[in-house]
Amino acid sequence: MKKRNFETKIITGLLTAGMILSLTACGSSSNGSYGISDLMDADYAVASKEAAAPEASAYEDGFGMTEGYDSAGNAQDTSTTVPEETAATADRKLIKTVNMDVETREYDKLLSAVENKVTELGGYIESLDAYNGSTYYSYRSTRNANLTIRIPKDRLEEFQNTVSELGNVTSRSENVQDVTLTYVDLQSHRDALQTEQERLLQLLEQAESIEDIITIEQRLSDVRYQLESMESQLRSYDNQVDYSTVYLYIDEVEVYTPVEEETTWERISAGFMDSLKSIGEGIKEAAIWFVIHIPYLVIWAIVIVIIVLILKKIRKRTKRIRAEEKKKFAEEEARMQKTLQNTAENTAENTVATQNSNE
Repeated sequence: MKKRNFETKIITGLLTAGMILSLTACGSSSNGSYGISDLMDADYAVASKEAAAPEASAYEDGFGMTEGYDSAGNAQDTSTTVPEETAATADRKLIKTVNMDVETREYDKLLSAVENKVTELGGYIESLDAYNGSTYYSYRSTRNANLTIRIPKDRLEEFQNTVSELGNVTSRSENVQDVTLTYVDLQSHRDALQTEQERLLQLLEQAESIEDIITIEQRLSDVRYQLESMESQLRSYDNQVDYSTVYLYIDEVEVYTPVEEETTWERISAGFMDSLKSIGEGIKEAAIWFVIHIPYLVIWAIVIVIIVLILKKIRKRTKRIRAEEKKKFAEEEARMQKTLQNTAENTAENTVATQNSNE
């Protein structure tokens, strides 16, 4: 009986130990998968912060300080080479687009000169759509061409001047798009994804279960896809920033379009409108200045009122003192006159009395 009870206790103990071990194994497996997921999320969060920090300082330094960042996102000290304003402008990502309409009497010569100048400046013709004229519907039809030209941003002005010298420019417009913030944001995300990719590769080497490997590889695939997309966008922005776009329309003509000179009345009207505009701007600026300086104006108004009240009080007091002095002086003068009159009367009486006594 005792032996059977002992065997029963042993079996019960073994079953209990087996259950504990199985639960522990399940828990460790669950914890392992959870740890990989947590590490991936933590790596992405840390990578985002680490990548965003230098880009934020790049933006701040590039626009407010003398230290900037080049097109690759590397720090560079510009304080010893260019002024602050020049450095900030150089770090900005500006996309320039120019539209030009040109007339020419020598179509082939101008088109050839434009092509040669583009090659000389290091640019390229992105597209060319030429119309060589037609004699089917009319006796003579002129030719024209639409060109999309990419010119290095530093040589854009030189190219425009050359075209202006070779033909008659009838229309020209220029547009500048600032994509600095978008570019910096893309760089931040790219750097964050690169950091995450490196850490995912490290986790992949350490992964033991098939589930962890599949999870990491799926995330790696997403990260690589996003990286390729962002790299493509950054390259596109770099190309648009480094090479300005010129939309050039060349029109063959027999006679150049004359430049219309303003008449006297048009000049008077334009000058009058400019004057009205200047007055309006002046009134607007004055109103803005007044609203901005209302607190100062209130303080000055209080000070001026106090000064005026003090001056009025002083003036009133001075006036009262003068009136009193004038009254006192008049009384004194009247008393003196009365005294003189009495003295004269006494003298006259004494004289009369003396004369009477002598008689």
